[in-house]
Amino acid sequence: MTTSPSSAQREARLLRAFVEMADTLVDDYDVIDLMHQLVDHCVDLLDADAAGLMLVNQRGGLRLLAWSNERTRQLELIQIQQGEGPCLDCVNSGEPVLIADLRTTGDRWPQFTPEALRAGIASVHAIPLRLRRDTIGALNLFGLRPNPLPPEHVRVARALADTATIGILQERAIHRGEVLTEQLQTALNNRVAIEQAKGIISYAANLDIDEAFHALRTYSRNNNIRLSDIANQLVTGRLQPDAVLASPPTPSDEGRPPA
Repeated sequence: MTTSPSSAQREARLLRAFVEMADTLVDDYDVIDLMHQLVDHCVDLLDADAAGLMLVNQRGGLRLLAWSNERTRQLELIQIQQGEGPCLDCVNSGEPVLIADLRTTGDRWPQFTPEALRAGIASVHAIPLRLRRDTIGALNLFGLRPNPLPPEHVRVARALADTATIGILQERAIHRGEVLTEQLQTALNNRVAIEQAKGIISYAANLDIDEAFHALRTYSRNNNIRLSDIANQLVTGRLQPDAVLASPPTPSDEGRPPA
C-alpha cells in the first residue's frame, strides 16, 4: 500500500522538477526530451495516471509529441483523428478543459468518450501551452478514476506547461518568428525517427514499446547525446541496438516503476 506524500515531500519534488527543467534549457537542448520530462513530472506531481502533450504543427493541425505510455498515445491519436475531445477543445479555446468524470459529458465527444471509457480512463484535464495570445499545444492529464483537479494542481500544471512553452519558444533559434514554425516542425519530424528507433530496440530485445523508449532515454542521458540524434543513428545503422541495451540505468531511474 502506497502512502501519499506529505506537503513537504510534494514541495521538494516540485522544486526538483522545476530545477531539472530549468537545467535542460541550455544551449542545444533537446525539445522532445524536455517534453517527456514534462509529462513524467505531471504523472509524478499531479496524481495523474498518464499524461500526453500535443503541439500545433506548421499547417495548424495537431501532432502528438510526448506521452507517458502507449495507452495515452492511443487516446491522443483518437482525438486527433476524430477531430474532437477535451484536448482539442483546450487548444481551440486557449483555456483549460477540466473533466472530473467523463461519464457526465453526454454526447459532447461522441467518438472520443466511449473509446476513453473502454480504455479505462475516467477523467481528463487539458491545460493549454500558451504564450500571450498564442496557443501552441496542450498538456493532457488522464486518470483511471473520476477525479477533479484541485486548484493547487491546476496552478502547478499551468506552471509546468508555461515552462515547456518557454523552452519551445526560446529565442535561441527564433528570428522574426519564421523559425518558430521550423523549430516545431523539426521536433515533430524527430518524433518519427524516435518511433522507428523504439521499434528497432523493441524488436532487438523483445521489449514492449515503453521499455524500449526507457532504454533509449537511459542511453541518451548516460552518454549526454540528444534523443533525436540517437534515434537517427539507430535508424541509419550507425548505432547498434546492443550498445543502447547495454547502457546501465541512471541512479534516478533505479526503482522507478514502468510507465
